[in-house]
Amino acid sequence: MWLKALIAGLIIAFCTFLGYLAAGKYRARRSFFSQLAVFNERYLSELSYRRRPIGEFLATYRYTGEFGKTVASLGSGKSEEPKSSIFTAEERKFCSDYLDMIGKGDAHSQSGFCTAQKPMIEAKKAESEKEAKTRGELYLKLGLIAGLAFVILIV
Repeated sequence: MWLKALIAGLIIAFCTFLGYLAAGKYRARRSFFSQLAVFNERYLSELSYRRRPIGEFLATYRYTGEFGKTVASLGSGKSEEPKSSIFTAEERKFCSDYLDMIGKGDAHSQSGFCTAQKPMIEAKKAESEKEAKTRGELYLKLGLIAGLAFVILIV
């Protein structure tokens, strides 16, 4: 009896873990757009006060995940759009266009561009947070239900 309960618990935990992993795409998108919003604010502040070269500015802060890779490619001088499958084609184009403008032109035009992009970045951030919350909960629940279904079928 105890062995059956242990195996049932492990199956449910494993399926729930798979649901957690399936929602990773949406957590990664949320993280990307949150870091992009922070980057935009920091860059606007940089353009207003210190105006350091872009390489020095990028070396000041550390970013993680897909955004960290994208910023690293920007710092190395070969700006490219994110290639990850976590983005839609429209989001990839938006990120590519945004990052292409960073470090190009004078401070006033860059400041105007970043200020104009701020509402769109905030909207994408809010949308990705909402989607990560709903999809994350959905996949966890689906994993739990799948685990329970396996336990019922096996036992």
